[in-house]
Amino acid sequence: MRNTARWAAALGLTAAAVCGPLTGAAVAAPGAAPSSLYAPSALVLTTGHGSDAATATPERAVTLSCAPTPSGTHPDAARACAELRGSGGDFSALKPAEGVWCNKLYDPVVVTVQGVWQGQRVSYERSFGNACVKDSIVGGVFAF
Repeated sequence: MRNTARWAAALGLTAAAVCGPLTGAAVAAPGAAPSSLYAPSALVLTTGHGSDAATATPERAVTLSCAPTPSGTHPDAARACAELRGSGGDFSALKPAEGVWCNKLYDPVVVTVQGVWQGQRVSYERSFGNACVKDSIVGGVFAF
């Protein structure tokens, strides 16, 4: 019994010396390697009627994550992620599809994007003349 107590005490001291004190919280070392192979890409997209986000009430919101695989509540996450990768994550580079005709009825729709794209913080807002113009953007990033 006495040897068992010595063995347990020696094992405990060795663990404390090698692993450090057990405090219940993990502390990351500065410059530590990231915990994932992929840069984070997680976005929240909202849409609402109005000319800007400050005055528009969000009517719909979806999430979009593109790494390591497309996911989220976006109705076509795979297509939206492919389009964003093609534009390098530049939302202003997303253009309307050719051959799409929309009426000229002015019923403004605003889209916002908040989150992280490939490790970089994103904050984007864009107003469209109406929902048809918004939905005409190639790739369907804003079609939700």
